[in-house]
Amino acid sequence: MAIHCSRTCLQYLIHLAHDNVDFRLPEIRSLLSLRGKPFDPGENFKEKSPFWRLNGLSEEDVNSIMARTVCAKSAFELWGHGRTHIELRTSLLKYPTENMSPFLQKDSTYKINVYTFNKTLEFEDRIKKIDAMEYLSFEGRVNLRNPKHIFCLLEDYGTDPNNIPDEPLYIYFGRWIADGQRELIRSHSVKNRHFIGNTSMDAGLSFIMANHARVKAYDLVYDPFVGTGSLLVACSHFGAYVCGTDIDYNTIHGIGKASRKNQKWRGPDENIRANLRQYGSEKLYVDVLVSDASKPIWRDGVLFDAIITDPPYGIRESTRRTGSQKDSVNSVKSSEDYVGDSHVPVSMAYHLSDIFTDLLNFSAHHLVIGGRLVYWLPIYRPEYCEEMVPLNACLRLVSNCEQTLSSHTSRRLITMEKIKEPEETDALAHLSDPHFSPYQGHNAFREKYFSGISKRTLTGKEETNKMATNGGE
Repeated sequence: MAIHCSRTCLQYLIHLAHDNVDFRLPEIRSLLSLRGKPFDPGENFKEKSPFWRLNGLSEEDVNSIMARTVCAKSAFELWGHGRTHIELRTSLLKYPTENMSPFLQKDSTYKINVYTFNKTLEFEDRIKKIDAMEYLSFEGRVNLRNPKHIFCLLEDYGTDPNNIPDEPLYIYFGRWIADGQRELIRSHSVKNRHFIGNTSMDAGLSFIMANHARVKAYDLVYDPFVGTGSLLVACSHFGAYVCGTDIDYNTIHGIGKASRKNQKWRGPDENIRANLRQYGSEKLYVDVLVSDASKPIWRDGVLFDAIITDPPYGIRESTRRTGSQKDSVNSVKSSEDYVGDSHVPVSMAYHLSDIFTDLLNFSAHHLVIGGRLVYWLPIYRPEYCEEMVPLNACLRLVSNCEQTLSSHTSRRLITMEKIKEPEETDALAHLSDPHFSPYQGHNAFREKYFSGISKRTLTGKEETNKMATNGGE
């Protein structure tokens, strides 16, 4: 006797975009956790697959995910699946009639789309696949322009573009529920933004960071290296109040040389507030301040629901902090760090290891319990190991995702969640436990980055010389 499930225990299919693959799982997990739901993909889950089957969710849960995700394209109520069209038919015919019937009524309209991953089908082939599904009892009328219900046949041809099979590796059929927010990547593109800089964060990654941080309406979000405010734009889109600080006076005030081609100087209204105004979220702009991240200006106590930032790596933006002449004399610094007798604060090197230590300590003291810290960690890939990721006794590591920058460098998106308030014993634990010791190798990232470029340049010249020599022979 068949057991018919209720509409609360349906299985759903998520069709994912195939960019930023490493960021997809943490994003979907984070969005589910906002609703208190676990990530349950069932058996045979493949993280790199463009299709995920999820269990234990309601349609409201799925809609909430799709209203925010930029990693997923669409979501479907899964009616059937199989390795072949014969298996798909068997699966569909076993699907409970009471789950199908509300969408197959005579007074309804519908259309069927065919989606393929890693293969393009001719229009005639798509029509043949739709006609072959006549065994489903659609009683409504076809309406291609404005249907009440949309059904989709999805075929997976693998992920290797150089080895595309003739037949799909797996096939799915289901009812379309919602699309993701991929349109945000275009609508919030840095190319069309009012105020940008050399290091403005890509729109897609900004929204991914906001989702990893579980930013929601009425949260207070802070960026200690705010730059041109790309992360504030993404967070304000989800209804959070946003603020930030940066040591660069010109960037905070939107003055100086422009970053756009064919524009020498920034205009009078190029600033972070103008960016939020551009996207209709100026009312969520708290303020931005000129401040040194190594010397926090905030009062004691929890203040922020999330801290999201992209610290400088010393490549396109320098890593500097303010200091005193005494600091400069007593430290082993280069002569350029000392400016002589002046009331102007001394500009000193701010090592990456110190940046991350200060960032984690600040987050431990100023995040609410359950609040998240999301930041980028630059990595020299040949030397990377998990021990390089900074730790703090008050913060739990949630996810660690890699974005490759070159053959030898990458940056990792680190997400941490505050699990307890700081205690006096934490300072002693950090001193005695080597796991909490700052990884000093981060300080040489700039040198390693440019040494890799130099090696590639030299290798290219050697190959050119070799080819020229062989040609001469």
